[in-house]
Amino acid sequence: MIFQEEVATREEAGETVSGDYQAFMQRRAGSLVNGAALEPPESATSVRRDGSGGFSVTDGPFAESKETLGGFYLIEAADLDEALEIAKEVPAGSGVEVRPVRVAS
Repeated sequence: MIFQEEVATREEAGETVSGDYQAFMQRRAGSLVNGAALEPPESATSVRRDGSGGFSVTDGPFAESKETLGGFYLIEAADLDEALEIAKEVPAGSGVEVRPVRVAS
């Protein structure tokens, strides 16, 4: 998951993929399974359970923060070490969070 400052997300909205990201995607094409950029946080709608069996639907992101989830890459890596090396190459503004995908059995 790619995190960046909320201001940067708004500034980049609607632009084409930056040269840094294009270079990363070309360099790591063999490891990238999927990925997408997300629209700015103000376009979000959050659904929360209300505790009585119903739901509350509100405009805006689930959590208020200066950083926002800007997008994601689903990668294939041999182990955590390789995943971290790939993550270090993502030209993210604030950082990258690496998590394994939960596989249902």
